[in-house]
Amino acid sequence: MREVPAAEPILRVSDLTVTLGGSAILRGVTFDVAATGVTALLGRNGVGKTTTVKSVLGLHPAGGAIRFAGRDIKTLATHRIARLGIGYVPEDRAVFAALTVEENLRLAETARRPHRYDLVYELFPVLRERARQRAGTLSGGEQQMLALGRVLLGPSRLLLIDEPTKGLSPKYAGQVAAALKLVAREVPILLVEQNLAVVRRMARDAVVLDMGRVVHVGDARALLADPDLTNRLLGVSGPRTRDVNGSAR
Repeated sequence: MREVPAAEPILRVSDLTVTLGGSAILRGVTFDVAATGVTALLGRNGVGKTTTVKSVLGLHPAGGAIRFAGRDIKTLATHRIARLGIGYVPEDRAVFAALTVEENLRLAETARRPHRYDLVYELFPVLRERARQRAGTLSGGEQQMLALGRVLLGPSRLLLIDEPTKGLSPKYAGQVAAALKLVAREVPILLVEQNLAVVRRMARDAVVLDMGRVVHVGDARALLADPDLTNRLLGVSGPRTRDVNGSAR
């Protein structure tokens, strides 16, 4: 029987360097994002995770190489990178507070896709219920669902999602994690996340940064199953992290 070759990574980051305000933030970051599933980008606060994501989007001048679906994108403007199919959900969600939920979603359309609306409403039923409500009056968890729903309406071939459960209650964190796990069946995700229970639930691969460098690449569950390694790389003990319902594990 012939072995089926593994799919090429959807994203390749090679020797990425970024200097901001005279300080070296990224120092030769290299990793791949698989063409399927969730790749978690992990690390303590301030090690360069968000800078890495923004550099992929062309929001920071960077050295090194960034290839998306086999194409060099490092010199492209951010809007051109987005048009190639990279969707982004920032940490602050960035919904249009004065617009309704429905208006926020319609602004995200690049073409009419009724089936995509069905997917968004299936994943996040509350958005249908609150379609005429101003986005600024939604809870933090509902705003996160709206931000995710908007990016799903675009022609995304890869999603970059930064801290989707930050500040959310265990209930909403669990709902967002469950939805993203379903989304990842269709679109690969590069996920920045501090909630290790969410990472354990969703991610197949893990990339760990420290001081602007990659210090670990491997299977996400294997990493989190090793308390000594988890503590050394992330400063927390894997087995004692809390699950998405708030119970200790």
